[in-house]
Amino acid sequence: MLPLEIVKPHSSRLRVERSTYVDKARALLGLVGLKGFEGRFPWELSGGMQQRASLCRALIHDPSLLMLDEPFAALDMFTREELWVVLQDVWLMRRPTVILVTHDLREAVFLADRVLVMSARPGRIIAEQTVEFERPRRLETTYEPAAVAIVHRLREHIGAARSSEG
Repeated sequence: MLPLEIVKPHSSRLRVERSTYVDKARALLGLVGLKGFEGRFPWELSGGMQQRASLCRALIHDPSLLMLDEPFAALDMFTREELWVVLQDVWLMRRPTVILVTHDLREAVFLADRVLVMSARPGRIIAEQTVEFERPRRLETTYEPAAVAIVHRLREHIGAARSSEG
């Protein structure tokens, strides 16, 4: 809500927008599991909660494109997996196009319909893998043989690219 706090506070149009955005923000916070933390400052939240709040900030204006660069990398495995499910739920409800940059192959297989593997410098696409598991996906899916096979194929592409670079 910070951008709305900074602009002209006495505009009647802004008051209408502000109340609309407050409602949207509360709904988003509830969607990502932060209901009841609306008045907290960032330093009062755990890393996972801060990532959930970041996701809310990214979604407040209903973007058609959501670009995420390693959004869960600094989190422990359990929190990361919880947020995969949150992101999947958000996607199922809102359906933005999401471009997710990640080094976590399980994360890619869980979240993506299509995974592109890029080379190092110069960055170029060296492989493409579709992921055709039903949605909503369960975390357990990432340990099933079909998902593990996809992870291994992606790893092989990455390994081949690294060995040809050296």
